[in-house]
Amino acid sequence: MNTEETTLDRIRNRPRFKMFTLLSKEDYAVNLKEYLASHAQEFEGNVNKEVATICVKTEDDNYWKPQLALRIEAEDDNTVVRGVFGPSSAVWTFFMFLYFLFSIFWMTFFTMYYVEQQIKTNEYPWALTLSFVMLFFIGLTYAAARFGQFKGKEEMLKLRKFAEESTLPFEDKDQLPISPDS
Repeated sequence: MNTEETTLDRIRNRPRFKMFTLLSKEDYAVNLKEYLASHAQEFEGNVNKEVATICVKTEDDNYWKPQLALRIEAEDDNTVVRGVFGPSSAVWTFFMFLYFLFSIFWMTFFTMYYVEQQIKTNEYPWALTLSFVMLFFIGLTYAAARFGQFKGKEEMLKLRKFAEESTLPFEDKDQLPISPDS
């Protein structure tokens, strides 16, 4: 697994990785539980043979608290570990819902304003104002997400270190993608 930080790592809200391992699903889960137990003062989580959720122990829990979600799957004759870094699914879904809701309202109000201008009536004088208010709410939602990402950056780096240290020793080097440079 290539652990260098690239431009894509900085852009993505929920970075992902995929790794092939030499261990079976059960053995990988056992090793992950042992690693989590040995680092219990810093991390907490839940591990079973198919799914694991790991987060950093902190004194305060903010809304964008990052976590590492691992899914352990059998693919052909190999065991595949898929990881996603990011906030909890509930927080992620809530922010996507807000973007969707405010975008629909913006399109509705702007369409009302546009139609009003085309048919030269004055039935919806507030439509343009409300479309700008919706754009403000979209911007506010974006700012809240960026602020949460900023507050969770240190925890995200700890989770990345956890993922590297707990998974890299068991990586199947034969399954690495072949780069065009080699």
